[in-house]
Amino acid sequence: MSLPPLDGLIVLDFTHALAGPYCTMLMAAYGARVIKVESVASPDMGRSWGPPFQGGESSFFLGLNGGKQSVTLNLKDPDDLVLAKRLVARADVLMENFRPGTMSRLGLGYEQIAVDNPRLIYVSISGYGQTGPRHMEAAMDLIVQASSGLMSATGTAAGETVRCAHSVADISAGMFALTGALMALEARHKTGRGQFVDVSMLDSLVSAMASNYATFLGSGVVPTPLGTAFSTIVPYRNFACADREISIAVASDKLWATFCVAINRPDFAADERYRTNALRVKNRAVLEPELMVMFQQKSAADWVDQLGRSGVPVSLVRNMAEVVADRHSTERELFPEVEHQKAGKIRVTGLPVKFSDTPGKVGAGAPELGRDTVAVLRELLGDGEFRS
Repeated sequence: MSLPPLDGLIVLDFTHALAGPYCTMLMAAYGARVIKVESVASPDMGRSWGPPFQGGESSFFLGLNGGKQSVTLNLKDPDDLVLAKRLVARADVLMENFRPGTMSRLGLGYEQIAVDNPRLIYVSISGYGQTGPRHMEAAMDLIVQASSGLMSATGTAAGETVRCAHSVADISAGMFALTGALMALEARHKTGRGQFVDVSMLDSLVSAMASNYATFLGSGVVPTPLGTAFSTIVPYRNFACADREISIAVASDKLWATFCVAINRPDFAADERYRTNALRVKNRAVLEPELMVMFQQKSAADWVDQLGRSGVPVSLVRNMAEVVADRHSTERELFPEVEHQKAGKIRVTGLPVKFSDTPGKVGAGAPELGRDTVAVLRELLGDGEFRS
């Protein structure tokens, strides 16, 4: 078996909270050596996000920082700043998600340190990017869900807006940061030079909403909340059954014909109002109430079985406990168990990408603050004895 795809890369992780730590966690899982640099006085804010806590450690932090080493440095101390710069000189990638200008004020901006390490890939994640009139505004996931337009179209059909339950702005930015780092590394193979990579949560979420914006840009119609429904496909939403909800997705006219057979409603297939998807969207207000009445006549499990056997995309609306307990999740190793020095055995999320020849591996439990400071400084810089 070959080495994991990022084996040999040294990544300095100056990130905190979610977008950056998620990105560097994936890098660690696929072979990179990730050295998380924190301050004792002001560590990663994710360490305090709880409850729940396991072994005194935030479950949030444990779930996003596995496989990393932890080094503590006070970047406002001249001696520690020198150590940080020496570490940067050894790194392939630097990741940070401070407010724009913060790293430069500390003496660790890209232009300041690329002179000594021109091969460095320097990735900055921020709320609104390094340029533009909003670039200095404070941002968190909730704020960007609002400022990106996502929240305006997410909510109930009655018009109540809601936050997407998972931190989609942070995670999108983390994934684009990983993509940007890998593309910059590929460019370095060709040019021998590193570069600055500017990733914003706003840019990332707008890009992730490409289909939503394509619909708006093509129609000029400002989207409003539709609950679980979809503006350009019908039927494509949740339906309440006799006991619980299911989701169905009938995304083509061919699938519509299959769906009508599966639910024993040939009259729907013959109805000119529903012949094409465009007509079904136009007549949504007539079709969906009819389907609602029909689905309430049987249990969710019965409908899932009936539709699934016909090849119609369908699922129970499952809670997280059901997902974790699912045999499919076990087979796909979606929730592996790892050992943590204080919390003991804990479960974390697994790897999203499976390689046939260069697989990744979920790293050991997230490090205690400063656990690896002496070892890393001694190994990479020949320093650290004074910290023993």
